[in-house]
Amino acid sequence: MAQSVKKVGVLTAGGLAPCLSAAIGYLIEEYARKAPEVEVICYVNGYMGLLQGKSLQVTPAVRERARVLVEFGGSPIGNSRVKLANAKDCVKRGLVKEGQDPRQVAADQLVKDGVDVLHTIGGDDTNTAAADLAAFLKSNGYTLTVVGLPKTVDNDVYPIRQSLGAWTAAEEGARYFANVVSEHSANPRMLIVHEVMGRNCGWLTAATAQAYEKMLDGLTFLPELGLSRERREVHGLFIPEMDFDVKAEAGRLRSVMDRIDAVNLFVSEGACAGRIVAEMEARGEEVPRDAFGHPRLDKINVGAWFGAQFAEMLGAEKTLIQKSGYYSRAAAANEADRDLIHRCAVEAVRSALERQGGVAGEDEDQGNALRVIEFERIKGGKPFDIDTPWFEKLLAHIGQSKGAKVEVAH
Repeated sequence: MAQSVKKVGVLTAGGLAPCLSAAIGYLIEEYARKAPEVEVICYVNGYMGLLQGKSLQVTPAVRERARVLVEFGGSPIGNSRVKLANAKDCVKRGLVKEGQDPRQVAADQLVKDGVDVLHTIGGDDTNTAAADLAAFLKSNGYTLTVVGLPKTVDNDVYPIRQSLGAWTAAEEGARYFANVVSEHSANPRMLIVHEVMGRNCGWLTAATAQAYEKMLDGLTFLPELGLSRERREVHGLFIPEMDFDVKAEAGRLRSVMDRIDAVNLFVSEGACAGRIVAEMEARGEEVPRDAFGHPRLDKINVGAWFGAQFAEMLGAEKTLIQKSGYYSRAAAANEADRDLIHRCAVEAVRSALERQGGVAGEDEDQGNALRVIEFERIKGGKPFDIDTPWFEKLLAHIGQSKGAKVEVAH
């Protein structure tokens, strides 16, 4: 028989996604419905708050109003990019002392707080770190059940069909560009580069472009007076998984520029990132990296690189680089995501009360069944399949060649 659950901890970690606040709300609501005797606390700023022993109590009054959280984006309890395995970074941040093992500090805090179940809402790094923490505790005689929820706008976690918040991020990115695209009328021969989040996976860029094209389908135009759909279209789409010939694409896009006086590109923030990093290192420049060792894409600036590559070849008079990432990832979850988040939260609580750990999501390897997936099967780096029919149809509409598949290094 599974041990009873008396106290639950919740934390959100990593970058934002349009699911965090809703996931917290649905988890609290489900515990109130299914196990009102269970105490719930929320660690402030993710693993940082766990290391510091900072948490918020979920009071009866909070339980009654938890549904309010569904209406908001961001995370009310805060996030941070703290990696427990990176002791050097934790020492640098003042979260642990020199010589301390962050896992031990986190474990001691969980023991002190009497937490039986920890819900981690984050990407593959967040959830595998929690699984590692549970294993560490178990080796020291303390049973902690970890049940994660899969958050990432990149939608790149194996074997999860759809990560929480990704649909909303695509919809919001499309809404963002619907305003930005009007800048083509501010200057002749305007090149607009829309950079979308996605380090190694182009799903979000592709899905954002698809959502944007659907928005255009619902509009009426007046081409006789210059208000044409063609000037608002996506003319080029570049993602990490798809190779392309710069000169060939420049030639195609130059004809678009000559014809309609504007070109709009959708670019994943990780597209050609490896090439840019190599160029920086060849120049002897230091490549800024985060606590996980990933190149900081905000410093790499892929959108600016694409703008510089194409501006001269297209004869652009002005180039505008716009990034929708922070706008889209901080949005409140849309209806489709709310449904998925709620179903995952219900499954997460069910599994937690039975003391079964894993990550709640739709398992691609088991017919997309909603279940708590074993931690050892969770990993990041799932590429977007460029042979997906809706993506092929999108490229055909744009008039762009699909090119060869690229094996993205993770």
